[in-house]
Amino acid sequence: MAKYVAEGCQVMVVTMTGGERGDILNPALNTPANRARLPELRRQEMERARAILGVEQTWLGYEDSGFFQGEPWPPTPPGTLAATPVDEAAARLVPILRQFRPHVIVTYDERGGYPHPDHIMCHRVTMAALAPTADQAVQPEAGPAWTVPKVYYYMGFHRARFAKLDAMMHEAGLTSPYAERLRQWQAPDIVDRLTTFVPCAEYFPIRDEALRAHATQIDPAGHWFAVPLAIEQKGWPTEDYELVSTTVETTIPEDDLLDGLATDAPALDSTDNWQI
Repeated sequence: MAKYVAEGCQVMVVTMTGGERGDILNPALNTPANRARLPELRRQEMERARAILGVEQTWLGYEDSGFFQGEPWPPTPPGTLAATPVDEAAARLVPILRQFRPHVIVTYDERGGYPHPDHIMCHRVTMAALAPTADQAVQPEAGPAWTVPKVYYYMGFHRARFAKLDAMMHEAGLTSPYAERLRQWQAPDIVDRLTTFVPCAEYFPIRDEALRAHATQIDPAGHWFAVPLAIEQKGWPTEDYELVSTTVETTIPEDDLLDGLATDAPALDSTDNWQI
């Protein structure tokens, strides 16, 4: 996101829930007072991260569904994203898409990155909103129909990346935060699904600053920052995606989410837009 903002693109983040049922994962902030005002803190953190990245941001307005370990999962409370019919939630997203008119959308894949119910719903809602956004007969009051030229899944959590950084940590004589994860890895690697590798290592410091802004969710001494920045920048200098829908011609593998748009998308404005 920081890379595309720096290149003059408009970027909007649509946040589907307020994080009300999330955990406080930063020990320094895990106090009764902070737990009591977690929704307020999460909004403040989002605003700080938004400002750091230079993006636009809006809320879809659903409550956090919570994340539980083990089975069976308890019933999801009414009003939460996971308890809402997908088409109903998608109808809220349609006006946002028609107003912003993104040329690229990035969302989670079908697994949600990891199986948080709201991550999975983010995927389902986003994908369900594409067809009605492009159909003027649906929600005509929401503005002119818009067909999104390119849709991607963000696919950064794959084994090849973790294995490369793990090897470089060992070569540097450092303790890798990925060793146990790699030993226990059972899911098929998704590397064969990757289509698009966007070089953006110079923006990793901004990424980290924005991540730290979500202070209740991130332990600054935790695994997110265990790999030195120089190793990350050298070992895996891209962010990785799967192109799942396109109306423009492009060549795989890509190195830019906007590949094909500059010459093939007649609706492209002087300022490119892309949306998560």
